[in-house]
Amino acid sequence: MGSSKGAFGSPVELAVGDRTVRISNPARPYFPQLGITKLDLAHYYLAVGEGIVRALRERPCMLHRFPDGVTDDAGKMLQKVHQKRLPRGAPEWVQTVRLRFPRYNLTADELCVTELASVIWAVQMSTVEFHPWNSRRADTEQPDEWRIDIDPMPDAPFGRVRRTAEVVREVLDELGAVGWPKTSGGNGIHVYVRIAPEHGFKDVRRGALAFAREVERRLPDDVTTTWWRKDRDPAAVFIDFNQNTRDHTIASAYSVRGNPLATVSTPITWDEISDVEPKELTVRTVPERFARLGDLHAGIDEAVYDFTPLLQWAERDEATHGELPDEPDPAG
Repeated sequence: MGSSKGAFGSPVELAVGDRTVRISNPARPYFPQLGITKLDLAHYYLAVGEGIVRALRERPCMLHRFPDGVTDDAGKMLQKVHQKRLPRGAPEWVQTVRLRFPRYNLTADELCVTELASVIWAVQMSTVEFHPWNSRRADTEQPDEWRIDIDPMPDAPFGRVRRTAEVVREVLDELGAVGWPKTSGGNGIHVYVRIAPEHGFKDVRRGALAFAREVERRLPDDVTTTWWRKDRDPAAVFIDFNQNTRDHTIASAYSVRGNPLATVSTPITWDEISDVEPKELTVRTVPERFARLGDLHAGIDEAVYDFTPLLQWAERDEATHGELPDEPDPAG
């Protein structure tokens, strides 16, 4: 491999399992106000390797790339590239999965992580965020992950997010489902539930909406499932059931977020909901937490829930509300 020095230092070779991954421009500032470089980002993902691979394993993965870093020296956001297709120049060992997009009559070969070296190679290609599908390569049309996105509207206090998460847990417990919470890396909380890959995206979305409506019934002053963004209370919490739509993705567990604080979408325990401060979970702090606690989502693949009761709830609700259109609100 070449070793010519670029604008941001000589390339560095990292040993990742049995692979060697070359990081060019290792000193390029990615979060300059925090002193976090491209190489720091690679070391972060090495530190949480077991967790990020578990979150991404065998899933089609869209990459959020920041070729010039996330922010400039003043903290202004720089260009972000949403990359579905695998970037050119990938080593032969980097795995992909071919996806079809019938509406556009297109296909795309997306990254499909099977080992940590693929994650570090994606960092070399300026990836900061990893956004996987909720289905796996064996059958991309059958989700095995139900995603509960507790998404606050702009004026919603975080205390309202906390209350919503507690009721989400209450309803999951009544269903006999195990939920695995994490911070979003922004202002929300995500809860994932493993399900048997026996239903298509439409049915998983229907069941997710039925669950969200049950939470809304229990917290009518805090939660909304209102379809159009413009019609939602700006201080409410939206449970975004649309995150279960085909080709909708959210940042994975342990994914860094492309914001000036370098926050991380971090697995947490249910007991932490009451006092977690998402802004404190960052590239700088999460590696020590991971070393101390391990991967808090380590048991997720063994806790598979039968999704059928949610489809029964959906049928009940649709008798009153009617069916939603197939496509979600493009305004989010």
